[in-house]
Amino acid sequence: MSRSTPHKHTPLTRCPWCPPDDPLYIAYHDEEWGREVRDPARLFEMITLEGAQAGLSWRTVLGKRENYRKVFKNFDAQRVAKFSAARVEEILSNPGIIRNRLKVESTIANAKAIVALEERGIHFPELLWSFVENQPRRNAFTSLSQMPSQTPASEQMSRELKKLGFRFVGPTVCYAFMQAVGMVDDHLESCFVRQKSA
Repeated sequence: MSRSTPHKHTPLTRCPWCPPDDPLYIAYHDEEWGREVRDPARLFEMITLEGAQAGLSWRTVLGKRENYRKVFKNFDAQRVAKFSAARVEEILSNPGIIRNRLKVESTIANAKAIVALEERGIHFPELLWSFVENQPRRNAFTSLSQMPSQTPASEQMSRELKKLGFRFVGPTVCYAFMQAVGMVDDHLESCFVRQKSA
C-alpha cells in the first residue's frame, strides 16, 4: 500500500512591507490594512496612529496601540477634546505611548476639530470619505516602488484638515491613513489579501 505524500502548505504571499515572522504585523496586514473603516472612533484612532508614526517605525506604533486606546479613551473624540493641560503632562509620563508633546497635543487638537465638525452637522467619516468620492480606490500595483507616498487626494485632504484645525496631517500621513482605512486598496497584485477579495 503506497503512502501519500503529506500535503505541504504553500506560504501565503503578502505585501513585502509585512515581515514574515511578526504576528502583530501579519495580523494587521491580513485583517486591517486596506479594509474599509467608517466608524468615527476607528478613523480618529488611525489618523492619530499615523501621525504618531511620523519619523518612527509602524511596528513601534503597533506595539503601543493598546496603550493608546487606554490613554485616549478608545478614541472617543468628545472625551479627548476635554483633556486638560494636567492630563497632557500625565500622558507624557506614560511609557506606553510615544512621548512626544506635539503629537500628544495634536491628538487633543484633532479631537476638538472633530467635535467642532459634528457641532456644525458635518459627520467626520463622511468628510474623510468625500476625498475619494465615498468609494474605495483600488490600485493595481505590482511592486512597492510603484506606490506613491502622497496623491492629489491626500494633498487635498491634508489642506482641508489643516484648515479645520487638525495637526500632524501632512499629505504623506494622509495617504498612509487612506491606505490603512481602505480609502485606497494598495495590496499588491501578488498579495493573497488582494487575490482573495478580487
